[in-house]
Amino acid sequence: MFWPPRVRSVRTNPTDCARRTLGGFPVAAPDLEILHPKFIDHLLGHRSDSGIDGFLGLQVMELEAGRLVVEFEVLDDHLTFIGNMHGGCLAALCDHCLGLVLYPVMPPGSWAATTEFKVNYLRPVSGGVCRAVAEIQSMTRRSAVVTIRVENDGRLAALAQGTCTVKLAEEKDG
Repeated sequence: MFWPPRVRSVRTNPTDCARRTLGGFPVAAPDLEILHPKFIDHLLGHRSDSGIDGFLGLQVMELEAGRLVVEFEVLDDHLTFIGNMHGGCLAALCDHCLGLVLYPVMPPGSWAATTEFKVNYLRPVSGGVCRAVAEIQSMTRRSAVVTIRVENDGRLAALAQGTCTVKLAEEKDG
């Protein structure tokens, strides 16, 4: 199996995002396909009891090729002494989503790790539910760029963008 699959069709319209390629590799999210369906089945509705995702109470609500939706309820443990959620909680949410959105579109045994990301905090969060929507903007055999939009009770609270290093599973012969 060669990943990602080469796109062989030639488009005369260079703005046709659905078939845009970089050296024969798809670079737009519409070109992505599910390569690890068991990963999706495992995560949908899952809520961890440990790690940062357990502390925050992150729950995967939607997961498909190139798109992930995660929610969590803001608790008193997430708030600073002035009553707003610590920015590190939003950053941890974004970092978690940044890598997680990639796994369904990579072959089993592959991994991704955050190389860098930035968060723009747009409004304070003091309660309610935070909902993060992560979308793959670009992906090659070695890296991916993901954007994350975080809403708090329907209002935009933060925007993030990051890059991940991608390491594909070793291909086996025969």
